[in-house]
Amino acid sequence: MHNYLDFEKPISDLEGKIHELKKLAQEDQSIDTSEEISRLEARARDAMREIYAQLNAWQKTQVARHPQRPHFVDYANALFDDFTPLAGDRRFGEDAAIQAGLARFRGQSVAVIGQEKGHDTKSRILHNFGSARPEGYRKAIRVMEMADRFGLPVVTLVDTAGAYPGVGAEERGQAEAIARSTEMCLNIRVPIVSVVLGEGGSGGAIAIATGNRVYMLEHAIYSVISPEGAASILWRDSTRAKEAATNMRITAEDLKALGVIDGIIKEPVGGAHRDPEQVITATGDVIAKALGDLSSLSGDAVRAERRQKFLSIGRNL
Repeated sequence: MHNYLDFEKPISDLEGKIHELKKLAQEDQSIDTSEEISRLEARARDAMREIYAQLNAWQKTQVARHPQRPHFVDYANALFDDFTPLAGDRRFGEDAAIQAGLARFRGQSVAVIGQEKGHDTKSRILHNFGSARPEGYRKAIRVMEMADRFGLPVVTLVDTAGAYPGVGAEERGQAEAIARSTEMCLNIRVPIVSVVLGEGGSGGAIAIATGNRVYMLEHAIYSVISPEGAASILWRDSTRAKEAATNMRITAEDLKALGVIDGIIKEPVGGAHRDPEQVITATGDVIAKALGDLSSLSGDAVRAERRQKFLSIGRNL
């Protein structure tokens, strides 16, 4: 059963009627509802195409946060073989919001780092809703150091509302850990390919997304602060989040035009949660191409290109 967003009410109404007709046909097989079901299914498809062809920034934010949207574990299970998770930062403890380890991607050994939000109440609490503490970023640093030592490309999958802002996280050096992780991204001599799967929130995202190639899913968002946070700061009114989302230019189309990202990965009509297998396969194809394009570069060239990429953002606007 789908969780419908508020702007999907026309789709919800049509699919609700389809469900009722199918249930009626099951209960009384003498009733033929196939023609009406086909008609309603066509209307639902048309409505979905029309709605998703003109989503605004706030609606894309809602899609990016959809509870049924595929998360890191879905991509890891489908794209990587022999994924071996690594735990702990060797200083304080383990952080479950950031998942990291070694794996094989289409026959190539890689390091994998990503944020996991969780799929239900229990897993969301376990993974802290994808908001990492300092030990999560220090774990990412440890894995990137290992990747650099053994010449393994790094694949990062970003999906977080932001780093965890709790007192304990601040006491343990949250800002320093984010800065060190970003620095490590810039310094290592192996390729980094990053994909924003859902939310790319502030420093919590950039700490693992400072890559040679950065991509976004079509309905993902990437911003320095959440729309609600920006509205609270600018207007002291979080209910103006829709206005903030529009002005912040947080969509994949906006960020591609600004030169912040390198490409957009198309999603199925209705969002990634409507056909996870399709969007995961498409993501894998983009990662494979990017790694192939970067494979001929030397370590020094990989690092220099990455640094230049981020130094040049905003200079030609």
